[in-house]
Amino acid sequence: MSITGYSRRRVLGATVAGVATTALSGCGLFDDEPAPPEQPDPLQPLLDEAVALAASYDRAVAAQPGLASRLTPLAEDHRTHAAEISRLIGKTPPSAGPSASPPVGAPAETIATLRSAEQAAQKSAVALCRAAPAERAALIGSIAASRATHAEALR
Repeated sequence: MSITGYSRRRVLGATVAGVATTALSGCGLFDDEPAPPEQPDPLQPLLDEAVALAASYDRAVAAQPGLASRLTPLAEDHRTHAAEISRLIGKTPPSAGPSASPPVGAPAETIATLRSAEQAAQKSAVALCRAAPAERAALIGSIAASRATHAEALR
């Protein structure tokens, strides 16, 4: 013990505690800054499109029941895509959300509107497929091909 009343062990212990606290605060353990917000998955737009397309088909069928046999399988494809994308990105599959009013017009107008929506969605899926990592490209490419097929089926 020295004249000041502190032993070497006590001084050494205080020094080690100070260094540990400094090291931990440097790691962000004691920082008051919030964690950065989680970035949305790059497949989120593809998921949103699939849900929106399925809802569009559902509204069309509600407005024009005579088109149900033609449009229902296409809507089911989009729901399947939404479920698979949701599984891949670890999200609960979204519901269609609030339903907009059904489209008004002749069946030919409805079909043309749906075909245009399929063509636009197919283009966005192709663009996303080109930028996607290999483990996701197969799914995205399959969805793009399905959307192209839907557009042709709506001719």
